[in-house]
Amino acid sequence: MFNMESPSGLRGLTLLSLLLLPSLASAAALDLRDPVPAGYASPPYYPAPYGGWVSDWSSAYGKAVALVSRMTVAEKVNITAGTGMYMQLFFQGRCVGNSGSAPRVGFPQLCLQDGPLGVRTTDNITAFPAGITTGATWSKDLMHQRGVAMGEEFRGKGVNFYLGPSVGALGRQPRGGRNWEGFGSDPVLQAVAGAATIKGVQEQGVISTLKHYIANEQEIYRMYNPLQQAYSANIDDRTLHELYLWPFAEGVRAGTGAVMTAYNAVNGSACSQNAYLINGVLKDELGFQGLVMTDWLAQISGVASALAGLDMSMPGDTFGNNIPLLGYSNWMYELTRSVLNGSVPVDRLNDMATRVVAAWYKMGQDAADYPLPNFSSNTADRVGPLYPGALISPSGVVNEYVNVQANHKTVAKQVAQEAITLLKNDNSFLPITTSAPLFVFGTDAQADSNGINSCTDKTCNRGLLGMGWGSGSANYPYLDDPISSLKRKAANVTYYNTDSFPTVAAAKTGDVAIVFISSDSGENSYTVENNHGDRDASGLSAWHNGDALVQKAAAAYSNVVVVVHTVGPIIMEPWINLPSVKSVLVAHLPGQEAGDSLTEVLFGQVSPSGHLPYSIPVSESDYPASVSIKTSPTLSQIQDTYSEGLYIDYRHLNKAGVKPRFAFGHGLSYTSFSFSNATISRTGGQLSSTPPARPAKPVSPVAAISTSLPAAADAYYPTGFNKIWRYLSRGPRGGGASGGNPALWDVAYTLSVTVTNKGTTASGKAVAQAYVQFPAASSNGGFDTPVIQLRDFAKSATLAPGKSATLQLQLTRKDVSVWDTKTQNWIVPSPGGRYGVWIGQASDDLSVVCYTDTLACVIGAQSPV
Repeated sequence: MFNMESPSGLRGLTLLSLLLLPSLASAAALDLRDPVPAGYASPPYYPAPYGGWVSDWSSAYGKAVALVSRMTVAEKVNITAGTGMYMQLFFQGRCVGNSGSAPRVGFPQLCLQDGPLGVRTTDNITAFPAGITTGATWSKDLMHQRGVAMGEEFRGKGVNFYLGPSVGALGRQPRGGRNWEGFGSDPVLQAVAGAATIKGVQEQGVISTLKHYIANEQEIYRMYNPLQQAYSANIDDRTLHELYLWPFAEGVRAGTGAVMTAYNAVNGSACSQNAYLINGVLKDELGFQGLVMTDWLAQISGVASALAGLDMSMPGDTFGNNIPLLGYSNWMYELTRSVLNGSVPVDRLNDMATRVVAAWYKMGQDAADYPLPNFSSNTADRVGPLYPGALISPSGVVNEYVNVQANHKTVAKQVAQEAITLLKNDNSFLPITTSAPLFVFGTDAQADSNGINSCTDKTCNRGLLGMGWGSGSANYPYLDDPISSLKRKAANVTYYNTDSFPTVAAAKTGDVAIVFISSDSGENSYTVENNHGDRDASGLSAWHNGDALVQKAAAAYSNVVVVVHTVGPIIMEPWINLPSVKSVLVAHLPGQEAGDSLTEVLFGQVSPSGHLPYSIPVSESDYPASVSIKTSPTLSQIQDTYSEGLYIDYRHLNKAGVKPRFAFGHGLSYTSFSFSNATISRTGGQLSSTPPARPAKPVSPVAAISTSLPAAADAYYPTGFNKIWRYLSRGPRGGGASGGNPALWDVAYTLSVTVTNKGTTASGKAVAQAYVQFPAASSNGGFDTPVIQLRDFAKSATLAPGKSATLQLQLTRKDVSVWDTKTQNWIVPSPGGRYGVWIGQASDDLSVVCYTDTLACVIGAQSPV
């Protein structure tokens, strides 16, 4: 088991095993593959657009151009790739990625560090709740606060690049291994949370790295290797834009400084060298100004990837056709050679280097007070080798043990708590009193008895499940587990630390059984209990015979509360309707604050306010067959064709008329809420079918950098250079600036609704979810659209009984548009038609509708699903 997004998991592997494992990258992958189906294409798109033409980036680009203009070709090349992974095979450097530098002109080495929920593989940090947990809060404020807190910690550790957030995987495949790193199975929920995270992180001066671009929806066969190409995600143009690209567009609009490409191919072309996706969509259509980097070891070519728009190779070296450990790179000196022989134009190298430097300037990292890395990703020792991959290395301080936690546990706890989703609560069984006799079952209630960080990158589902496994994990500084919190708060607690139901005394009236179950997943760099990243072995069932544990508890006790820690949906049919199962809570992946955040809900100190960020079906067969995990017994490239199109998760269930067990957006409270006084107003005049033309693209300052072919001497090692062995020497119509045509974000409609706490005893927070229903296809130009689609949401402050609040919601031009593949533009298919904007507390609980043609709203309308 090892981790491909960082070298830390490579220890102990033999060279032979490295070459044979089917997760490894290589430029020598065989060409054998099944053909990409007809209609799916990744057309060429050249040349790579320059950056620097967006006003928000003009100052950063002005400084970057001045600096890059002073660099030699070797210095430009040096900052476009990392210093290498394999010199760190047994001992890792300070960060999971370390860029080259250009010290002669004052540009430093940059530190790139996982992960999406906290600073990975180090200490004195906060293990925040995972992305899927954050999405379940449905709180824009908390999404941003979490981003701010993480940004402060990454900066405090001296990190330049935060390798997150993750908005791909989107969650198309319910068994997908890394869905939990993102925010939910809807593009708008992902987009809002991702953008809020980016803003929070970058407000602290840390470069955000939006990932994984694009369609990294399953883990198995994600990577190129000597025997098999990575799978090809085959996506039609409209589906790409309306689902998978949507959160990336919002992230670019939010100003992300970097984007990381995925391992897999799209429509037959590897993401790391897919010119259409990088040059055409990301840099031209979305107007992305930052840099594009590979995932670790995802680069499979040199010249091709440079021409396709790739700007940084991480970690710098690769398997290639060479023996690992020698530090071979597809770039570095090979890129220098390619520039000198004309294979890569000088202006492409200029743009690559300028994008890297501009992101550094944009975040203010040139300031004297920006800290240097003060930790080691591999060792807890204070002193260690400064060049750990070298045969002989000087030693020095590699860990300074800087504590960056501040009061971030408060934000972490609030996210964990507001994500807790009450699915079922028969006869208002919850909350319970602290005096009730409690009988707790399941190892998931207690921290791992072997140690909270005893499994590398959380590669075991032992004890409480607070996060999935892989590079998206982080070390716990401590873990407040539920059983400890229960024992602190309740008078009578009996705990059975087992997943096999034990022999118990006959239950008495008033006894309450609390059963903890879990379901885990992670990165394909590890296999956990026969699950290869994705939940390919366990399916959507609870791990460790969790279903049986609930069933047996329900047979022994009349009052059962089920608590679920999970990476995504699990099938609950074996026990959900048992009379003894009174209440079900999904606590998702809570991170370090798993205890009090939960028990305060159980005992009624806080009312649950989380809502599902995905649907929970009755059966896996309720999903379209095309979203199953793809495997192949042959050496061909697996073709994963997205034949379901727009219809994933609730979109599919609604179209098929299949009622889920619990719908997307579902979440109960200890009180009840009503909606009233709904209004809708049109901002500006009637929408036109097409947006105004994209603004003219200004001339980029990158064009001013000399494109003269440099002298070969520029590529030589400078006099006195000390080499250390094994270390690398260092348009479309729909387009526009930072996310696409600016007109797409013009507010078209503003809505408001009053939400009232109708209860008499409990306070609580309400969530208003707004879904758009397009006019029928017969009146909107023939476009097939899902029954409803989430477009905005808002969460109230805590409302005491009888109190009300007015929530504001907005729809943009893009929200009422579709992607027209013929004109390659976003169009409003029926500008004067009747769009229904449905407002409610879940995708199947929509009682308010406002119409865009009459600007009238109806309270108590019949839900469209």
